[in-house]
Amino acid sequence: MSQHVAVLLLGSNKNNPKIQIENAISKIVNSGCTIVNMSKIMETSPIEFDSSNNFCNIALRINTSLSPFKLLKSMKAIEIEMGRIQDSRFFGEYKDREIDIDIVFYDNIFFECENLSIPHIKHVYERDFSKQLIAEIVT
Repeated sequence: MSQHVAVLLLGSNKNNPKIQIENAISKIVNSGCTIVNMSKIMETSPIEFDSSNNFCNIALRINTSLSPFKLLKSMKAIEIEMGRIQDSRFFGEYKDREIDIDIVFYDNIFFECENLSIPHIKHVYERDFSKQLIAEIVT
């Protein structure tokens, strides 16, 4: 199977976020992905919603044999396993969450459909913390 390079951004602001991030990383490795590089964990305030819980965020550069859709399905399964019920599209707003795993890049493809946009526009162009974390692992 061919290997693909993907960049993931993980965030958590609920139930001990640093431990949630560590658990998610373990589950990502157990799903068959190989971590090539990871950023430092960065603490940030919530964006686009109010909460007293700050986020812990980290960027991962991984190798995977999964297609973009299979990778998305695998990451959503990890989110559900860790206690995330629905994502923001379901609620129509952002909420506190145990874990959020976004696919930011996948090889050099550009792709958009209802459930997946590559690259992830908000993380690549709009969120400064995301740009900092991504820069740590791709340079």
